[in-house]
Amino acid sequence: MSNIDARLLAILACPQDKGSLYFIADEDALYNPRLQRRYDVRDGIPVMLVDEATTVSDAEHARIMGKVAAEGITPTFVA
Repeated sequence: MSNIDARLLAILACPQDKGSLYFIADEDALYNPRLQRRYDVRDGIPVMLVDEATTVSDAEHARIMGKVAAEGITPTFVA
């Protein structure tokens, strides 16, 4: 499980739509629910490249958003 510095996390945005993300720490991922895109975090470093992001299925999106709600995960920032 990776940890990202709170100051960095507070300013991270999706490189594609510039919106906020959810940090799913135990999955080493940042997630954009608007585009259903997942960005990996490797050794505590977010890989914020559109070409390396993964588009998730509707079922995976529902699972992730359920986890966000259940664990009270907040977005990286609020616009």
